[in-house]
This record gives sequence, C-alpha cells and structure tokens, in this order.
Amino acid sequence: MDAAKLNELKKFIQLCKSNPSILDDPSLSFFRDYLQSLGAKIPSSADTAADSKSKSCVVEESDEELADAGVKINIEEEEEEEEDEIIESDIELEGDTVEPDNEPPQKMGDPSVEVTDDNRDASHSAKAKAMDAISEGKFEEAIENLTQAILLNPTSAIMYGTRASVYIKMKKPNAAIRDANAALEINPDSAKGYKSRGIARAMLGQWEDAAKDLHMASKLDYDEEINNWLKKVEPNAHRIEEHRRKYDRLHKEREDREIERERRRRRAQAQAEYEKAKKQEQSSSSRKPGGMPGGFPGGMPGGFPGGMPGGFPGGMPGGMPGGMPGNVDFSKILNDPELMAAFSDPEVMAALQDVMKNPANLAKHQANPKVAPVIAKMMSKFAGPK
Repeated sequence: MDAAKLNELKKFIQLCKSNPSILDDPSLSFFRDYLQSLGAKIPSSADTAADSKSKSCVVEESDEELADAGVKINIEEEEEEEEDEIIESDIELEGDTVEPDNEPPQKMGDPSVEVTDDNRDASHSAKAKAMDAISEGKFEEAIENLTQAILLNPTSAIMYGTRASVYIKMKKPNAAIRDANAALEINPDSAKGYKSRGIARAMLGQWEDAAKDLHMASKLDYDEEINNWLKKVEPNAHRIEEHRRKYDRLHKEREDREIERERRRRRAQAQAEYEKAKKQEQSSSSRKPGGMPGGFPGGMPGGFPGGMPGGFPGGMPGGMPGGMPGNVDFSKILNDPELMAAFSDPEVMAALQDVMKNPANLAKHQANPKVAPVIAKMMSKFAGPK
C-alpha cells in the first residue's frame, strides 16, 4: 500500500473524527453508506453541532467560573484586611468654659465720622465715668458709658479694647471678641485687643486660637494677667495639637494602606483576567479539529465550484470507488502549510464560512488582503490540474 496515500487516508479519518458532520456532505454519501454497512453509528450534523456547542459552553463557563472565582477570592481576601473606621478619642482638657452669649450685637461706632476735638474730649469724659463704674462693679453702667465714648470717637482702639475687657468680666465672650476685632482693625498692634480676644476665646474653649492671641499680646505688652491665662491655655492647646498630629498620621497611614490594597486588588484582577483569557485561548485551540483548524461549518460543504473539493487520486485503498467527486487532490490542501496556517486565523475562517454559506458573498471579501489570497489559492486547487 502506498505510504503517501495511507497518510492521506489517516488525515481524512482524523478530520472525520474531529468533525463527524463532514460525512453529511453528499459527495461522501458512498463513504457514509459503507460505514453504516459495517454497523457504524454516525451522528447527524445537528447532534454534532449541539454536542460541540454544549462542550464549548461547558469548557468556557468552567474557565470563566474559575477565573471569576479567583478574582472573587482575591477581593474577599482584600476586604478581610480592611480596617475599622478610625474613631478619635476624647481629649482630656482642663479649665472651665462658659456658654456663648447670643445677644444682639452691641452698638458700634461709624469709622467714617470726623471726630472733632469736642467729641474727643466728651469721649474721654465718658470713659472716665465708665472706669469709675468698673471699680464699683457696675458693669452695665460701664458698658453704657463706654458705648457713648465709642460713638463719640469711633476711631479709638482703646475704647473698643476697654469695653471688650468689661464684656469679659460680664462673661460675654462673643461681645468681647467683636470689640477686640474692631480694636485690631483700627490698630493691628493693639495689645489690649489681642489680650481681650485671647481671654474671650479661652472662655469659649477655643484653646489654640486663644494661645495665639495671648502670645501676640505678651509680645506687644507683657503683663502678669496674660501670663496667668497662658498657663491655663497652653496645656490644652498642646494636647489638641498632639491629638491632631496623631490622628492625622493615623489617617494618612490608613489612606496609604488603602491605596496599596487597591493597587494589589487591581493587579490581582488583571492577573486573573489574563489567566482567564489565556485559558480560553488554550481551550479554543484544543477544540479546533485536526487537519483543518477552526473547522468549516458542517464539515466542508459545497459552495465552491465542484462541491466537496478534491478526492483522493487513484481511489481509496481497499476497493473504495475511485476518488471523490471533483478533480482536486484533497491532500494538497491538507499538506499546504500556508492554507493550514490561514485556517487558524478567525478572520479568514469567518470569511470562508460566509462564502461557503453563500458563494455570492465572495465579492465582498476580495478586497481583504488576508482573505483574498487564501480564496484565490483554494480556487486554484479546486480548478484541478490543467
């Protein structure tokens, strides 16, 4: 027996095994009848296609499930590492505070008013009466006189600073802060303004701002009262600053860890997707039938000139009728490395399947540089020897 022909027969049998629907081709009816006469059970093309699709789905779903499971496991592991929300502890502070005063704002002077000498003198007289009232503990009376002094001379930072100090004695820190701000607008170097505002802020528990104002007041005009207030304020201001630094650091470390976890999560997901695509590619390759990669729909149906291309020259061994219909040497297709390589290209196979379903579709693929040469080469083989 000719070894070359035997090899061709083996390839053909292998092709039939990988794609039994090829036996549905009318040109192979003699071979199908022969196999059935020997008791062979040949599945129909519908059964073969359904079985192939079912196996494909099972494999693909299995790969997808495995890949998705891998991603899910990685993400769950990352979520387990996530930390509880940072809850800041209370700060132990010392010193008493007062309830904020929410009374309507006190009367303020009009800085655009021109202050005459008479107004200035009258303002000093009102201030003197206020100082007497302060010494007697008559704070409401002192406020009235100082308000009169401010309206007469609204350009005096001292008048605002003095009234602010009285509001502090009356435990009205918000009113004191308004007067201190007015004093500092007139004179940014008003020690009395910084001192009054610092004490008022301390009364409200605004320890850090209070410390800043009191330090500025001490720098401009140091006195013992400022120093005493700083002794009360600074410890709390330092505790607050240390607390903030601590939790700023903890939040920053937590943020860095979350960024790192997200980076690892994305990397794991990308790796899982890569492995999934790789498995699908390997699975797809393993499902391609031997001899004609990718498989033609329904085997190798007619549609090209001559129906099922080619035939084995000289007949098949064992007394089979001489050759299949057509005048093409089928072994030339199986043994053509360029055609076999082209059949592995999904784009080429899709075009060939389109043409096989409807030969009229041949024209629309003529401009494709990948498909046209393959069709031309196959057509030349279909034409047979000249």
